[in-house]
Amino acid sequence: MANRFSKAVAKIYTFPVFTQSFLLTKLFCTMVKYANTSGVKIIAVSQRQTHLTLKNRKKVQNHIGGVHAIAASLLAESATGIVFGMNVPDSHIPLLKSMTVNYTRRMQGDLSAVATLTDEQVTLIQSQDKGDVIVSVKITDESGLEPIDCEMHWAWVNKKR
Repeated sequence: MANRFSKAVAKIYTFPVFTQSFLLTKLFCTMVKYANTSGVKIIAVSQRQTHLTLKNRKKVQNHIGGVHAIAASLLAESATGIVFGMNVPDSHIPLLKSMTVNYTRRMQGDLSAVATLTDEQVTLIQSQDKGDVIVSVKITDESGLEPIDCEMHWAWVNKKR
């Protein structure tokens, strides 16, 4: 079941490959203005998985030169929100219900986020009038390790009360 967002993503994938990441990022940042502020970049989007990156640049750094904790959380929230949003019907509203972020080690360099939904979660989102799921996300830094563990709890409700 396609919604307006997934249709726009599908249209972008008809353009030349070298433009797709740029266009996907622009599409997302017109809808989520704050993501544009931090420089989140979308690499790939599908119904089941998203891949985003965040460069360790001055505007997202903390006092020790790493990516700031909130910027890393934004990356996780954006990755999970996009894959979740690809599946929520237009008649419903996606809502972040809660997030748990545990910082396990110092972040080194740029970050990458991959968020994934299972087939069962997609079926649930597309078939139930309201509900919630925990969307899996894996954040890695330039060392290839996971400096944070995240749990993003997303919900959907009907627009009409």
